[in-house]
Amino acid sequence: MSDWQASVKISKVDDSQHLVFGWLSVSEDENGNTLVDSHGDIITPDDLEQAAYDFVLHSRQAGEMHDVIGVGQLVESMVFTAEKQQALGIPEGIVPVGWWVGFYIDDPDVWAKIRSGEYAAFSIGGEAVREEVT
Repeated sequence: MSDWQASVKISKVDDSQHLVFGWLSVSEDENGNTLVDSHGDIITPDDLEQAAYDFVLHSRQAGEMHDVIGVGQLVESMVFTAEKQQALGIPEGIVPVGWWVGFYIDDPDVWAKIRSGEYAAFSIGGEAVREEVT
């Protein structure tokens, strides 16, 4: 088992409701190209979807810098797989294969860091078995 993490820029902030939205993780870009994170890791769409389901079922808590848990609550979650995009009528090449989320942030210090830009990205982390891909 290895620890891993990846970061993706925050897409939208709603000041009046303390909501923050964006891609938590992306497996493939809009053109279907597999993405490799800064640690050289790849997360498959199937693995990302399972991680999202596990998070929604068992946690739903926002964390701060992979340390403090409970600074906010999950309010929106969808993994946009190719199959789901097709079912929704989203044409190919528009949306990446990834996990879109929204969090309500109730911790005032964390919210201030989001607003100032100090926290400008979501960061997903976990444990995984690292497999060599050839």
